[in-house]
Amino acid sequence: MTDCTLCDRPTPDPPITDGDGGAYCCQGCLSVANALDDAETTEDDLTERRGTDAVSVPDDAETGYLAVDGMHCGTCEAFVESRAVDQSGVHDAAASYATDTMRLVYDPEETRTDELADAVSGYGYAARDREVEADSEADESAWALAIGGFFGMMVMGWYALFLYPTYFGYDAPFVDLTSLVGLYLFGNVWLMTSIVLFYTGWPILRGAYVSLRAGHPNMDLLVALAATAAYSYSTVAMGLGRTHLYFDVTVAIVLVVSLGNYYEGKVKDRAVGLLSELTESRVTEARRLTGDGTETVPVEDLSAGDRLLVKVGERVPTDGEVVEGSAAVDESLLSGEPMPVDKCVGDEVIGGSVVTDAPLTVEVAADAESTLDRIVELLWSIQSARPGMQRLADRLATVFVPTVIALGTVAAAAVLLIGGSGVSALLLGLTVLIVSCPCALGLATPLAVAAGVREAADAGIVVVSEAVFEAVPEVDVVVFDKTGTLTTGEMRVAEVVGDDPETLRRRAAAVECRANHPVATAITEAVENSPDATDFERHATGVSAAVDGDRVTVGRADCLRSEGLAVPDELDRRATEAAEAGQRPVFVGWAERARGLLLLGERERPVASEVVADLSADHEVVVLTGDEGGAVERIEDRIDADEVFAGVPPEAKAETVERLRGRGTVAMVGDGSNDGPALAAADLGIALGSGTDLAADAADAVLLDDDLRNVTALFEIANGTHGRIRQNLGWAFLYNAVAIPIAVAGLLNPLFAAVAMTASSLLVVTNSSRSLRS
Repeated sequence: MTDCTLCDRPTPDPPITDGDGGAYCCQGCLSVANALDDAETTEDDLTERRGTDAVSVPDDAETGYLAVDGMHCGTCEAFVESRAVDQSGVHDAAASYATDTMRLVYDPEETRTDELADAVSGYGYAARDREVEADSEADESAWALAIGGFFGMMVMGWYALFLYPTYFGYDAPFVDLTSLVGLYLFGNVWLMTSIVLFYTGWPILRGAYVSLRAGHPNMDLLVALAATAAYSYSTVAMGLGRTHLYFDVTVAIVLVVSLGNYYEGKVKDRAVGLLSELTESRVTEARRLTGDGTETVPVEDLSAGDRLLVKVGERVPTDGEVVEGSAAVDESLLSGEPMPVDKCVGDEVIGGSVVTDAPLTVEVAADAESTLDRIVELLWSIQSARPGMQRLADRLATVFVPTVIALGTVAAAAVLLIGGSGVSALLLGLTVLIVSCPCALGLATPLAVAAGVREAADAGIVVVSEAVFEAVPEVDVVVFDKTGTLTTGEMRVAEVVGDDPETLRRRAAAVECRANHPVATAITEAVENSPDATDFERHATGVSAAVDGDRVTVGRADCLRSEGLAVPDELDRRATEAAEAGQRPVFVGWAERARGLLLLGERERPVASEVVADLSADHEVVVLTGDEGGAVERIEDRIDADEVFAGVPPEAKAETVERLRGRGTVAMVGDGSNDGPALAAADLGIALGSGTDLAADAADAVLLDDDLRNVTALFEIANGTHGRIRQNLGWAFLYNAVAIPIAVAGLLNPLFAAVAMTASSLLVVTNSSRSLRS
């Protein structure tokens, strides 16, 4: 058995191929490969995007996940990864600050995930099991910012009343370190500045320390150097009896940068926990049949050939084959398609699907793996590798930070070489550090993003990643999942075939109201009042009950025939045509024959065609669906898309999106758990709020009210935000380009450098507060 060239699932024997050298698991994968085989994306590109490394691990190693609080940049990732791999029994570790998650590959005989959590924690990072709730980082930042703001205002109050007047040549009382009142004044300023620096500024200092430990200088290092240099100089100068101090500079730097970090944390907190629904849905135990009955065992202890009992409402633990029983199985979490699939002896079932109406006995397949687990792993490998603005800022920092430090050092050395005093050289170096402190640069993105998030929220859109504002202006291809996105993903009675449609509806609803099945739900919802039913009985492919004196049977044609009811040829032909058109035919019969058909289909989502038409004006629009046949023809007739890829399995959706990236920047709109990897693989993922938590976790934006018109609204808001970010960054870089040379030339002192730095930041704040749609 080989693996599919597109999605890596096992192929049938023989595999599906058209002679191109590839082997495919289904016709959908083949059609995608043929349509996109000219994409410029190479396998190396895909591997790099997914962040996969050739790490060799033993076959018996386990994979686990930890939530790690406190990460906020790529340097944090490198640091916590190094702490993890230093532990005995850990083969590999990969952290993602974007999702606050770490994946560990470890030997369960040597260590446990709770032990690894304790080992990784420290230096401001807190690792924990993902099921354990943690306090919001934004709440902690708000508390620290409030305390720092209070003491910072006290410091600035002392400066405004007493110290600033003396700096400009005016006399002020108590500015004298030889008196008790003066000592009290300066002691208060020092103490309150210490609280601001070491409490409110702790995340900055921690980030600087971690960057040094990891060998990757970041913006935190430059901010920490400027703040601590001003604080250290002022502390020493105060001890020497000087009154010209720069504690105010330390306060301003810490509070401005902490404000930017707070806004960034607020945006990040809008994302819900990674992989929450799938993690909760994953089956950890199975009910294995034995000679004496059943036993409950961990899923990892199952072997090929084991027989499992799966009761109504339970998830199938692993991929396998039905060996006893028949039931409708809900695969929507995995496939995204709303129609339950009837399974009987000999049919394959996928791990993670739900048995809805009757128990099944399933035999574990050889080399079985849960489809649910495959999707979880695929989503992680794509999403954790996505670069963002913070990664770009960190890369710039590796050049910017050493350059600024070098400039300050050279400038201070030059003062000493030309005969200047040590104090003058120190102040010049300090001025260079302060004026280059990247406060405006640090605020440029989070403040503009916060404005975009706020306006999007007013429109019913939750933005969970700043990637939205990076990607939208560059989008070339918009990909829509069909089921649950262009359609609602729910079934409805689309048509009634028979001489007396109203009686058919009411009698069918009376019988189905006793059944536990998605089809039954659709039928009963179509009728407000139905007659009473008694003597309910469940059959392999249908149900029956006594209604109004007749024995009414509802189900497939073979069910009616087995109950002694004749099925007219005309109804049989109509049912076949409906099935080929993507509908689900349900026969209703009593008094010796089938009396009619209920044809179930998907509910169409309003304005879908309108939204696709709007996007088609500037973008290529592609539709992905696991459906085939008539359901696809209907969507092609109704939606004016450039391409429709049919029969695409869940694992292949992400790969299809990856290949479409060869045509340009890709946005993906979806709702189901099976869309999670595709949403993560796209440059921009948009999920509908009615979809699963996994889709929301993988997406960059969520449409709360499921109004597809908000897709175009999101594009408008994101374009405005992107423009605002560019304006802010342009000003920040212009400020540094002008201010740093002036500081190096000795034309500024630390106080005016702090004023310039603060003014630059205020300009960014003012620009970010303007309406994005004005």
